[in-house]
Amino acid sequence: MKAYWAAVLAICLTVVNCVSEQAPTFSGERAYFYLKAQCDFGPRVPGSEGHQEALRYLKTELTRSTTLVRLQGFSAVNPISQQQVELTNLQATFHPELEERILLCAHWDSRPWADRDSDSDKRNTPILGANDGASGVAVLLHLAEMISNKKPKYGVDIVLFDGEDMGKEGYPETYALGSQYFAQNLANYLPRMAILLDMVGDTGLKIYQEQYSVQHAPETVRQIWERARSLKLDCFIDTVGYAVWDDHLPLLQRGIPCANLIDFEYPYWHTTQDRPDKCSAESLEKIGRLLVSILYD
Repeated sequence: MKAYWAAVLAICLTVVNCVSEQAPTFSGERAYFYLKAQCDFGPRVPGSEGHQEALRYLKTELTRSTTLVRLQGFSAVNPISQQQVELTNLQATFHPELEERILLCAHWDSRPWADRDSDSDKRNTPILGANDGASGVAVLLHLAEMISNKKPKYGVDIVLFDGEDMGKEGYPETYALGSQYFAQNLANYLPRMAILLDMVGDTGLKIYQEQYSVQHAPETVRQIWERARSLKLDCFIDTVGYAVWDDHLPLLQRGIPCANLIDFEYPYWHTTQDRPDKCSAESLEKIGRLLVSILYD
């Protein structure tokens, strides 16, 4: 009889342990809340009040999840107005004791001009950037909450880049200013992989394999798409798509294997219509589920 109850206890402990080891569940609704919260500040254009308010908000939210939050400030020149603006990257570190690390990043600023708007009268209007800016950050803010509550397999570094979307078309060096500065000031940092989230919240989400990522980080791309297939995430298209000048390029140039997850066919890109109603909790949840699987499974 003692042997019987010992066996029952062992089974119960095994079941409890399995449950406790389950990965946390990503909430698309929670991520969508964070998307709308950012948009409530209005356009997050460098030099604007909305930009400053959003910076304070993002710092506060990240600090709720980790005490290791650093602001990386620098100056840049607006290529259109030629005025100097102050930019800030936010860096949050989780479980610094873990040597094997994953870098997750997104840009938090929004474009100063809706230069692709169908209405020519609106092309000098700042965009809200619900998908182009807020969506990737929203996923990472919710993920930060989850990481703070349950330790993943890897150490995680979240970086929110500023100044990605202040560029002048035809002058690629004027884009991705935050990631350029971050990469130039790195010292002895090489994560096992990096993932950039840019335009990942739109209702018709389709993510093709971005060309620079495939060329310079093929193993990272392979692992991501293999994981997406296992999760039956149909928004990940197993086909090489556009080459996109984005925040992952300075990281790739530093030897960091970074994949850019981006829906570059988003029809409201760089227009005044890039608003929360063009985004969905369902799309955000698909991206979040992928990241949770990578970090915990």
